[in-house]
Amino acid sequence: MENQNERKKILLTGDRPTGKLHLGHYVGSLRNRVAMQNSGKYIPYIFISDLQALTDNARDPEKIRRNLIEVALDYLAVGIDPNKSIIFVQSQIPELSELTMYYMNLVTLSRLQRNPTIKTEIKERGFEKSVPVGFLTYPISQAADITAFDAELVPGGEDQEPILEQDREIVRTFNAIYGETLVEPYLITPDKDICKRLPGTDGKNKMSKSLENCIYLSDEPEVIQKKVMGMFTDPNHLRIEDPGNVEDNAVFKYLDAFCTDEHFQKYLPEYKNLDELKAHYRRGGLGDVKIKRFLNNVLQETLAPIRERRHYYEQHIDYVYDMLEEGSKIARQKAAEVLKRVRRAIGVEYFEDMELRHSVYTNIDDDLQENMGGRSR
Repeated sequence: MENQNERKKILLTGDRPTGKLHLGHYVGSLRNRVAMQNSGKYIPYIFISDLQALTDNARDPEKIRRNLIEVALDYLAVGIDPNKSIIFVQSQIPELSELTMYYMNLVTLSRLQRNPTIKTEIKERGFEKSVPVGFLTYPISQAADITAFDAELVPGGEDQEPILEQDREIVRTFNAIYGETLVEPYLITPDKDICKRLPGTDGKNKMSKSLENCIYLSDEPEVIQKKVMGMFTDPNHLRIEDPGNVEDNAVFKYLDAFCTDEHFQKYLPEYKNLDELKAHYRRGGLGDVKIKRFLNNVLQETLAPIRERRHYYEQHIDYVYDMLEEGSKIARQKAAEVLKRVRRAIGVEYFEDMELRHSVYTNIDDDLQENMGGRSR
């Protein structure tokens, strides 16, 4: 029997609204978020990080505006439930900006520049020496995002660990200076190794909107089929009878992430499971077209209910906006509580601090009277 007194842990995660979400997001985080949400063991805060997206899209804010609702639709489509999770928009929580300002004073410029994740993303975006300050300070604003909700857990990919470590440094420094105030966050990654980084359809290590190598959660059946049939496999597997490589083969990596034994019973009954399929491909005699058709069936079955739910919410856009507005109100209440705690710890709640109000001039009066008394004697 579940312990009714067991405390639920708070988790926080989100996505940049720079485009629709794809299978990389799904296996890397979305699927796990839904499972954690439905377990009843957590209080999930799931946000659309529009402020973070503006750090490298400030000159194209319409891109963020357009895609905000797309991400919200994808959330609802995969099964994120506003009755179980708090879904909100980052820019609607002004308390995050004030927290960021306080944390900036605890981090050096050189420490930010050494962050491996930030260095990689700066290179990927071609910023070189023209790095926006907001982009460079992303780990600080992320620390604000996480601590504002007392989040203990942050679901994400392994590439996020350097940023989470910097967030923990900020928490430890703050608590060391001002007393135990903030909760220290930890990263949780998907169990399956394959789910930590799903490759693009072109075989590149990362599925990316900019590389146009994504299968989106909202793709229609014919689009999915076209992308799957054009996927990268083994370039040395030229003939059906040639032995093939499954380790660096994008099709098999997708099968690792999505297929089950039940899929074989439905669509490829001559094999019991994926291990048998891999063994046949390795020894030769199995063509790429056959495994791609199997993968297409698997993905079509996986994405059909997601796409159906998305179509429903596309017809109820007012509900989606109302959900985001209500979630943002709830999130802001929590952030305001944490910010108040932080302000008290730092000591900037001047007008509530009656001891400060009276002690300063009381001490001055005492000193003045003592000095005057001494002179009169």
